[in-house]
Amino acid sequence: MSRKNRGPFIIQDIELFTAGSKGAAIGKTKEGKTVLVKNGVPGDVVDIRVTKKNRKYIQGTVVAIHKKSEYRKQPECHHFGICGGCKWQNMRYDIQLHYKHKEVKDHLERIGKVSTENMAPIIGSEEIYFYRNKMEFSFSNQSWITEEEIKSGKEIKDRDALGFHIPGMWSKILDIEKCWLQTDPSNTIRNEVKNYAKANDLEFFDPVAQSGFLRTLMIRTSTTGEVMVLFQLFKEDQDAREALLNHIQSKFPAITSILYAINPKGNDSVYDLDIQTYAGQDYITEEMEGLKFKIGPKSFYQTNPKQAETLYNVARDFADLKGDEVVYDLYTGTGTIAQFVSKKAKKVVGVESVQEAINAAKENAKANGIENTAFICGDMKDVFTHEFVQLHGRPNVIITDPPRDGMHQKVIENILNIAPEKVVYVSCNSATQARDLALMKEHYAIEKIQPVDMFPQTHHVENVALLTKKK
Repeated sequence: MSRKNRGPFIIQDIELFTAGSKGAAIGKTKEGKTVLVKNGVPGDVVDIRVTKKNRKYIQGTVVAIHKKSEYRKQPECHHFGICGGCKWQNMRYDIQLHYKHKEVKDHLERIGKVSTENMAPIIGSEEIYFYRNKMEFSFSNQSWITEEEIKSGKEIKDRDALGFHIPGMWSKILDIEKCWLQTDPSNTIRNEVKNYAKANDLEFFDPVAQSGFLRTLMIRTSTTGEVMVLFQLFKEDQDAREALLNHIQSKFPAITSILYAINPKGNDSVYDLDIQTYAGQDYITEEMEGLKFKIGPKSFYQTNPKQAETLYNVARDFADLKGDEVVYDLYTGTGTIAQFVSKKAKKVVGVESVQEAINAAKENAKANGIENTAFICGDMKDVFTHEFVQLHGRPNVIITDPPRDGMHQKVIENILNIAPEKVVYVSCNSATQARDLALMKEHYAIEKIQPVDMFPQTHHVENVALLTKKK
C-alpha cells in the first residue's frame, strides 16, 4: 500500500480472481483483506484508488492495470466507467454468463442451503446491446464534470445535461451522447430534445434549488415498432411546453404517444402523477406469442421483451400444464404471465396490489379474447383467505414473480397452507429467492433450476425454480 503526496490512498498489485457483489471484481490485499474493485475484470492485476474502507472489506476503482485479463474487452460505450449502468461492458459476454450462473448457484447453496444438482446452464440473451424497451433520462443544470474535462483545463460554461444520475450523487447528471441499451430512435430523440432545449433557452432542472422547467424524459419502445415519449416538467409553461412537444411531433412523426406531466414534487416518481396525452394515444402495444399488451406510462413490462418470452417459456414449461389445472399467478402485474400460460390451463387467477395494473390486465385479456382468467387486486399477504380459495378454486400450480425483496413471509405461509402440487418461482434476485426457498424446502422438493440472463452487460440475472410438493 502507498500514499503519494497526501493524495488518494493507492493499493498496488491487486490480483482480481472473481466477480460478483453488485458488479465489482474481487481480489485480496497481501494481508488477506477482501477488495471490491470497480471497472476491474477477473484475471487483471491492478492498482486501485480506495474509495471506501471498513473492517470487512475495501472498495476501490482501477487506476492502473499491470496485467490485463484474457476476459477483458474494449467497452463499446465511451461513457463506460462513469455512467455505472453497464458495469460489465469491459468483460466478454460468455464470462458475464459464467459469473451470473455462479452467483445464482452460490446464493441457492449458501443462503438457501439448497442443492443445485438440478441447475441447468444459464440461458444467454441473443441481443446483448440495445435490448431495453424503457429508459428514463434526467435533465439537470448541474452536469457531472469528467476527469477528462478537468484535465483539459477548459472552462465549462454549459452545465446543462440530459442523461443519468451519477451513482451515489443524486444531484449530478452525466450528459449522455449515445446509450447502448435502447434501440433507436431513443438516442436520436434524446439528443434532439437536448439540442432544442439549449437552442431555445429552456431551463434544465436544478435538483438542489428545486427549480427549472425540464425535469425528466422517459422513452418506451416496443417490438411492434411503436414509441412513447413522456416529459416530466417541473412547472407549467404552456407556450414553452407546446412549442417543445410540437417540435418533437414534427421531427418524429412516427412517435405513437407523446405525453407530459407537471411534477413539482420532491421526487421523480411517475405513479402518482396526472399524465396528459398531448398527441397520439396514451399507450403503446407490445406483442408476445400472438398476444397483445397495452403498455401505458405507468405499466410494468419486462424491459427486455425478447428475452422475456424466453423467461416465460421456461416458467410455462416448468408448470407443465395439461389443461385441467387452476393456476394462481402471484404478483401478476399487467397479467403477462397469466395470459401467456392461460391457453394450457383451465383457469388462471392473477393477483396484484396495484389497481391500475389489474385494470390493464383485464383490458388486455379481453382484447386477446382470453376468457379463462380472473384478476384480483389486493395485498398478497392478505388475499389468500379460505373464502378466496373457495371462490376461485384451490390451485394446482402457483406461479410467483415477486419484486427484488422477494415474498413476504406471510405469503409463503399462505402458499404452504394452500399446498399446491407445484410452485414455479420466477425471481430477479436469487438472494431473496434462496431465502424464500429455504422456508419452503421442508414441504417442497426443488426439481429444476434455470437461470436466464435478461440484462447483458450488467450483473443482474433472473432465475426460475420449480418446486414440487413432497409426498
